[in-house]
Amino acid sequence: MQLPPPNEHNNVSLTRFESMLKTNNVLFFDSDEFEDIIHHYLENGKIALAKKATKLGLEQHPSSTNLKLFQVEMFIFEDELDIADDLLNELFQIEQSNEEIFIQKANILSRRDKHKEAIVLLEKALEITLDEADVYSLIGMEYLFLEDYENAKLHFMKCLEDDETDYSALYNIIYCFEYLEQTEAAIDYLNIFLNSNPYSEVAWHQVGKQYMILKEYKKALASYDFAIISDDRFIGAYLEKGKVLEKLKRFPDAIESYSVTLGLDDPTSFALLRIGKCYEKLGNDDMALQYFTKCVEEDGLLDKGWIAITDFYYKKKDYKKALYFIDKAINIDSENVQYWKRYAKINKRLQWFEEAEVGFRKTLELGNYELDTWLTRCDILIKLGEYEAAINNLNQAAEFYPQCAEIEFRLAGLCYYTAETIEGAFHLKNGLDLEAEFLLIIEEIFPQILKYDGVQQIINNHKRASL
Repeated sequence: MQLPPPNEHNNVSLTRFESMLKTNNVLFFDSDEFEDIIHHYLENGKIALAKKATKLGLEQHPSSTNLKLFQVEMFIFEDELDIADDLLNELFQIEQSNEEIFIQKANILSRRDKHKEAIVLLEKALEITLDEADVYSLIGMEYLFLEDYENAKLHFMKCLEDDETDYSALYNIIYCFEYLEQTEAAIDYLNIFLNSNPYSEVAWHQVGKQYMILKEYKKALASYDFAIISDDRFIGAYLEKGKVLEKLKRFPDAIESYSVTLGLDDPTSFALLRIGKCYEKLGNDDMALQYFTKCVEEDGLLDKGWIAITDFYYKKKDYKKALYFIDKAINIDSENVQYWKRYAKINKRLQWFEEAEVGFRKTLELGNYELDTWLTRCDILIKLGEYEAAINNLNQAAEFYPQCAEIEFRLAGLCYYTAETIEGAFHLKNGLDLEAEFLLIIEEIFPQILKYDGVQQIINNHKRASL
């Protein structure tokens, strides 16, 4: 329900109401005051107080349709849809020209995934409402639920026609264009909008993002500059401008753009990270490290920050420092697969194979099923003499990568190592049939088995058959 913004009278009503709740003295409020009070609590997410105000309001004004509609809103919020629907049916018998009844009935249908039926009711509300933009927006949302982006786009456009400052509608329009991959059409639409709203920083910002999709970086840069001219405190435009300047390899200018945001508001971890990346590209390691450190201090949950500082030291071959930072990251978020991949890789570099194996195992447990992860873990298990574990690892890998020569040759070597010669011969033949050149896996990892008569016979038979 749409209500006017609070004024001094509303604040007095709110103070009196809260005083009443503390003292348990029952005070009288007119129905408009109750509506303002309920609206205030809903706007601030204080649902329990909104329910209390609705209950007391209906006790004092039992015939108020608006208060009953607030009650309906509470029931819908608590998913008591049948009760809400029954109450709306009662209200409809009394007041058939109240658009809010149609809107709330549509809300119930929407929650029941009956979006087409919800649209029918919203179109009825559209016929009687004085606030068409709000209803167009609701219809647009229903079309989004139906994934009918063309109709959704048209209805959000009608919202924007009614109120050119409705940036929520503008964002939804662009979302529809993007989903439909109509980038050039989005630019055309935004340019038409800008003809009548030349200082709309949001529209210029959106034009820039569309040019970024098209990789027209100079046009994107000009768009972000116009956004900044329209509002020189628009942080989003400075951040996007920084991204474009990075694409153009203008790293000092990108640093300048990102740095502006640090003075406009509290520093964002994203800006600190990007400044660090720019300094890294410029070869200024001290400044890069300084900003990467600030980034993780600002936001310890931003995985890109920890990855940046870890990769920085890894590239410098300072593996112990890299390990120190990735350990800190894992202590914060032990379910991050990117952390474990780096933990495994760093430990492998340090030749700390037991720790590396743990890292690769965790990577797999967290759902990273890249072939290289399975193979590297296998090779480490072989180094550790864990042949059975290596075989189990490869059998799991084969479920994701059947008919893979790299797996078959490793299984062949492991089976021969564990005296499973029949299984070894089976996998060796498979490997040769798939990609014979990967026989070098046997030569590198299992050179001893090449001395076996049976192995040489299988290899020679395959060579003769290939001639």
